[in-house]
Amino acid sequence: MRFLFALLLLLTTPAFAQDAPPAQSPQPQHAVALHGTPKYAPDFAHVDFVNPDAPKGGTIRSHVIGTFDSLNPFIIKGTPAAGMNFLRSGMVYQSLMQNAWDEPFTLYGVLAENIEIPEDRSWVAFNLRPQARWNDGQPVTAEDVVWSFNTLTEKGSPFFKAYWHDVTKVTAENERRVKFDFGVKGNAELPLIIAEMAILPKHYWADKTFEETSLAAPLGSGPYKVETIDPGRSITYTRIDDWWGKDLPFFKGMYNFDRIQYDYYRDDNVALEAFFAGEYDVRMENTAKLWVQSYDAPPVKDGRITKAEIENSRPAGMQAFVYNIRRPVFQDPKVREALAYAFDFEWSNKQFAFGTYTRTDSYFENSELASTGLPSEEELTLLEPFRDQIPPEVFTKTYAPPLSDGSGNNRANLRTAMKILDEAGWVLGKDGIRAKDGVRLEFEILDSNPVFERWVLPFLKNLERIGVKANFRVVDTAQYQNRMNDFDYDMTISVFGQSDSPGNEQRDFWGSEKADLQGSRNYIGIKDPVIDSFIDKIIHATSREDLVTKTRAMDRILLWNHYVIPMWHYPKWRIAYWNKIQRPETLSGISPLITDTWWSTQE
Repeated sequence: MRFLFALLLLLTTPAFAQDAPPAQSPQPQHAVALHGTPKYAPDFAHVDFVNPDAPKGGTIRSHVIGTFDSLNPFIIKGTPAAGMNFLRSGMVYQSLMQNAWDEPFTLYGVLAENIEIPEDRSWVAFNLRPQARWNDGQPVTAEDVVWSFNTLTEKGSPFFKAYWHDVTKVTAENERRVKFDFGVKGNAELPLIIAEMAILPKHYWADKTFEETSLAAPLGSGPYKVETIDPGRSITYTRIDDWWGKDLPFFKGMYNFDRIQYDYYRDDNVALEAFFAGEYDVRMENTAKLWVQSYDAPPVKDGRITKAEIENSRPAGMQAFVYNIRRPVFQDPKVREALAYAFDFEWSNKQFAFGTYTRTDSYFENSELASTGLPSEEELTLLEPFRDQIPPEVFTKTYAPPLSDGSGNNRANLRTAMKILDEAGWVLGKDGIRAKDGVRLEFEILDSNPVFERWVLPFLKNLERIGVKANFRVVDTAQYQNRMNDFDYDMTISVFGQSDSPGNEQRDFWGSEKADLQGSRNYIGIKDPVIDSFIDKIIHATSREDLVTKTRAMDRILLWNHYVIPMWHYPKWRIAYWNKIQRPETLSGISPLITDTWWSTQE
């Protein structure tokens, strides 16, 4: 009887003693890594890519090609001025935490003194530094953080809504503590990309319209403020001597220039001559032909200008001719595949870049995330359930863009292109233009940079030889941005930049829900449930190895759908600078951080 009673009692009484102990509250952390452990301990003195003893003072002048008409980088309207950061900590705005730039994805507290994340990553909380101030002296509060998130996702660029898609609630728990609740668990990247959010001052925007462009100097919490503006021509920032964050270890050796000035030019050749004339101080050269042939000016020869090529480990992403598959002419994958054979990279590389560029064959180029060879066993496990929904080549072939012998005689590739088009039913008409079902094979390549013209013209000539009519149109920066926002183009030249830790931003690149959202970066117009599935897999990766495997698998699917014609990359920075400025001995492999970590040698 006692046994039965005891058994009954056991079955009907809550087993408090047998329950798992309640989860402990997460401990505040000075830093957080996506995978692994932060490099710098809580008591670190400074990061490794600075000169901690760099002097303060002087001015650095840089150049920009184009123009600007806004100081609001958070909306789709207008062209923001250089130096106005879209995301992350910058000169004017600071974020809750900041990337260290010498780790794959690790953040250290800036406005936030620390971060709290539970084991299941269902929420994140930040505790603000008591000394964090806006540059009018008012404290940065949790209400500012809540207001910033709500405003950016409701009124800002569509990017923000996509990037922070899984946030369900933001709460200011007290003046200095803010908590973000998530609609999913296990999204390892989400706490970090929330931490990167640029925080805006609620009180400053109380009587202003956030959605409109403005050239009014904004209020920020960063080390610089806007000093002078010549609309469309130049902008100058001045350093704030009593900036609240100047003594933080993370910023030791940073923000050394008293002034940072950006001058705008409409023509790159004019800008280069201005550099040699001493009109600005540093130049990142992106044109191989200019780097090889044009840097023979006297200040380079006599040593007043240093010309340096610096190796980097920065993921190159994908620079390419980008198809807009919303257009009927590009909805046939066979058309997209065929046209790639008309781009003779090997010949153009010799003619225009002295053979210095490397052909890109991954959306995650120059990183371990890039797919190579055939899929691994781990990748096949992920890909196999979608075998009937993805190109069969994903399983059987190593992707490589068409290759020529570089002689300029591209007949073999052009014959291949014509064969693909013939088999796909694109018939050559009497006017020399192919057509199918009433759709003519003709299109326009839109861009804002005339420097690509010498690369595009031979491509257009080859297209003409296979029965395709195309033209190249260059428009001004503002018109180009408006047309990109509206997806008003057939083909464009663009870069899908990637970090070493891809995640939620992939939704904006290729997510179905972004394909028709004005201002998104799904320039291609992809609506593919398989790719959507892989984006979610990447976002919920559980380790570095898991992230690499899932990214490589998605890379293969993107490549074999022929959404782009890959162009090239170059794994070095070409930097020329006058000897009135100097750089740290060790640079971050991700960014040279010129305005952040270099310094002036002049009073």
